[in-house]
Formats: sequence, C-alpha cells, structure tokens
Amino acid sequence: MKEYKTREQKKKFYRSKEWVDLRLLALKRDNYECQHCKREGGVTIDSIKTPGHRKEVVLNVDHKYPIEFYPELALEMDNLETLCVKHHNIKEGRTFDKIRPSKKKKWDDERW
Repeated sequence: MKEYKTREQKKKFYRSKEWVDLRLLALKRDNYECQHCKREGGVTIDSIKTPGHRKEVVLNVDHKYPIEFYPELALEMDNLETLCVKHHNIKEGRTFDKIRPSKKKKWDDERW
C-alpha cells in the first residue's frame, strides 16, 4: 500500500493521472458546486477560465478522510467532496480571521 506522509509523496499523488481523472469526475458528480455551501442553501460554483489569465481557484476536491491517515481511500470516489476554498480551509484548520485591533484610547493618562 502506498504512503502519503511526506510533502513529496503527496505532491506526486496529486499530480498523478489517476488523481487528476478522479478529481474531474468528482467535480462533475457534484455539479461543480461546493457541497458545504449547498447544504447551507447557498451556491458557490467554479470560476471560468479567461484567455490570457490564470484561472482563479474556487473549488477543491477534498478527501473526507485524509490520505495520510487513510491511504487506502485516496482514490475512492465516496471519500471525495467538492468544497469551495473557504470551506476547505475551514475544514483543514487554515482560517485566517482578521484580528480587529482593540479600540485603544488615544491617551492612557489616568483621570482624576
């Protein structure tokens, strides 16, 4: 059984023909829509490639059970779900919430 523990192993997997083909099938199955947004009543669809520009990444195909822990499920369609970048990052714990600076008084002098 293959392992997907290192960065190089994962890169090799995600560049493989098997993954690229399965990813496209998962996107098609999910109608090119974020399934999390859909469950919440919203819609997030894939971006459209415009000539001369790089296509904006809007959707990812996510492994429900991560390949580093469940390598046997890496190429199982039932383990895949289309998610928008926002929901994929939330699921993976990669959120970067904007930290609001606290409203600090201009002067810290004590008033009598």
